[in-house]
Order: sequence, then structure tokens, then C-alpha cells
Amino acid sequence: MPSLHRRDFLRSSLGGAAAVLASGRSIWAAEAADAIRPANAPRTVPGPDTLFLTWQQDPTTTMTIQWIGPETPFPAIIHYATLEYPIWLSASTMVKPYPNTNLKVYRSQLTGLKPGTDYQFTLGDAGDEFRFRTLPDKATDTFQFVSGGDCGVNLHAIGSNILAAKQEPYFALIAGDLAYDNGTSPETFTQFLRNYHQHMVDPVGRLIPMLTCIGNHEVRGGYKKTRDDSPQYLSLFDGFFSDLTYGVLDIGDYLSLVLMDTDHIASIPGEQTDWLAKTLAERQERPHLIVANHVPAYPSYRPPEGANGKYGTGDEQRRHWCPLFERYNVDLVLEHHDHTFKRTHPLVNGLKDKHGVVYLGDGSWGKLRVPKQPESRPYLAKSSSTYHVTVHRLEGDQRFHVALEESGRIADVCTTTSKRPARRG
Repeated sequence: MPSLHRRDFLRSSLGGAAAVLASGRSIWAAEAADAIRPANAPRTVPGPDTLFLTWQQDPTTTMTIQWIGPETPFPAIIHYATLEYPIWLSASTMVKPYPNTNLKVYRSQLTGLKPGTDYQFTLGDAGDEFRFRTLPDKATDTFQFVSGGDCGVNLHAIGSNILAAKQEPYFALIAGDLAYDNGTSPETFTQFLRNYHQHMVDPVGRLIPMLTCIGNHEVRGGYKKTRDDSPQYLSLFDGFFSDLTYGVLDIGDYLSLVLMDTDHIASIPGEQTDWLAKTLAERQERPHLIVANHVPAYPSYRPPEGANGKYGTGDEQRRHWCPLFERYNVDLVLEHHDHTFKRTHPLVNGLKDKHGVVYLGDGSWGKLRVPKQPESRPYLAKSSSTYHVTVHRLEGDQRFHVALEESGRIADVCTTTSKRPARRG
């Protein structure tokens, strides 16, 4: 895949960037104007219509395959092999309930895979063939992923799926409010999976794995609930969130993704904050250290200050988490919930500081509101009312973050530079 030259990228304006990027399949080598088909364009993807990929462990050497379906009298066996040397191996599948339905969750974790390798697999002996790739164990200048939040199952969410898949990402990180099932509607969650399965396939036919963290619309009641109140979400993502609804995924020697729970099941202060401090402290040699959570510390729509002594949106994160992000030089925080596009300035204690932390969001994969403008909230560098996904590309110690609107137009470009191991001062 041709690489975008950093000098050309930085030299171009937002409008000019689209022209610079108009040379291939994705925004890094793709024609931005062709980045999305009509949201209802038909696409045929074989196999179970809810099949998707995720991870429970090391993304460089494992892959978890999951789908929902009726119970069958015979065990489901996965056959898999590399594309280059098709020596077929097999893996068993565990079966567990899909709550509040007569369906089952099928899960198979493939282990011992080769990093940075394309694989093929089938379900059973006569099934359709699928493709995926493992993540590289060493950083490359072509490593990129997409992120967003607040999807739902409408045509705009489908359009964002199609746009995201066009970028040929290694994975999609959806930070909360996937289906809007509210812990009560398995049909809604199932439809979200159908949409993801149908459209989240990259230009060369590989399924795009999904990473998530929990949001209020995954939980019956939204906040301060128990695991039993998130039946659909945790039936599928308890492989990674087996005991806690927060965790960290380390990728090779170059990237750590810290996935948090903004008070939906796990409280923000206390054990989760203690875990966060320890987790960040242990990863100070990682070139890329990124946090993702649902409710924003620096909202673009909801008020950050509460009335009558009540907390505003993000208050507890600003009290307990943001000082840790600043102390441990977190490179980027991905947050959502407000249904807008937003980028903050680099912030320290809520104020603009070139050595601070950038917060990107605010969750408009399939939902939309009109945000406040930077004039009224000085921590905002940019905000707009647009459906969007963000593409993150890692190059050395730098990262490029490009927000793409539903039409494929570039809404925003920014760069961040790793704060570790080189330290300020």
C-alpha cells in the first residue's frame, strides 16, 4: 500500500488533504470522494449473519471468532490456515446462552498464530471461507485503526460502517453505545451485529475485528448497575471483560489500549482508579498509550458543570482520571456519548497546555447533536455536528488522526507525538 508522505500531509490544508489523499483505496491511499457507498447499498457476506471477530488476549497471536445462532446437535469446528501456506488446523467452539432468547453465543479462540499474517477460516467442513489478519508484533508505518462511538442500527450507522471499512483498518474501537439495546432488547443488539458483519469487511475481503468498551446504552438503567444488567453486551465481550468491565490490551511492543468503564458497572473512584494508576505507571515505555471510555471528561454538548450541587458531565473523570492521564503522559483519550465531533486542545487541568492531553470524540458514528462551539467552551479546539469516524495512523513516535464525515469528506486532521520514553524537560 502506498504511504502518505508526512511532509505532504502536514503541508496540506483540510481541503487540500483530500486531494493529496486521492490516490487509492483508503484515505491514506484512497479517493475520499469514493470512501462511502449509499448507506443502503446491498452487500453479500456469507456465513452466519452475526459473525464477527474480537480479541480476548494478545492480538498478534490470537483471534476470537463469535456469532449468534440457534443451538445445533453437532459441535461447531473452526478450520483455519494461513493464506500463504494453507496447512489447515482446527479449533473447537464453546457455546453459551444469548440471554433473553432461545439463541446461543458461539465462540472460538484461535491461538498460536503468526503476527502480521493473513489467515483464512471456515465454519465446519463445507462452510464459506473468511479472512482476517493478525496484528504485527513490531510497529510499522502502515498501522492504522478506526475509532468512534454511539452507533445504533440506523442508516447513518451503516454508512459509517462502510466508510470505516474502506480505510482498511486493523481493527475498529467502538467506545460504548454500540446497539442501543439498553440491556433489554436482544433483537436490537443482534441487528447491530448483522450490520457490522455485513459491512465491516475491508477492501481485500478481511473481516475487521471489533474492540469495545461499555457505555450507558449497554446497561439496563445506564449507571451504577451490575453485570446482570448488561446481558447482551457481556454475553459477547466477557471473553475480554471476564471479571471487570475495564481492562488493557497490549499490542506488540508499541501500543497499549486502556479501556475504561465510566460508572456504568464499575465506579470511577476507588478500585478502577487505583487500577488505572498502576496500569499507566507500568506502561511508561510504550510508544503509544491511548485511553478509551464512553462518557467524556470534556463534553461538547452536555454541561460540564451541574446545577444545584449536582455533578456535571465528566466531573468524576476530571477529578480522578485526568490528573493520572497528565501525570503518566497519556498520548490520547478517545471519549464519546455526546453525539458530535470534537477535538480539545492539549489540556492540563482543563487549560490549554502544549504538553497536555488531547481528547477526541464525541460519539457520532450513528447519532447526532449540535455541539457547543469553542467560543463557549475554551477547552474545545474544534467541534461540529457531523456523523464521523476517526482514522488513527501510527508512524514512528507520531500519530495522525483524521476525522471523516459520512460523505467521506475530511472534517479534521491533527497529529500527536509520543511522550515516552523521551520525557519533557
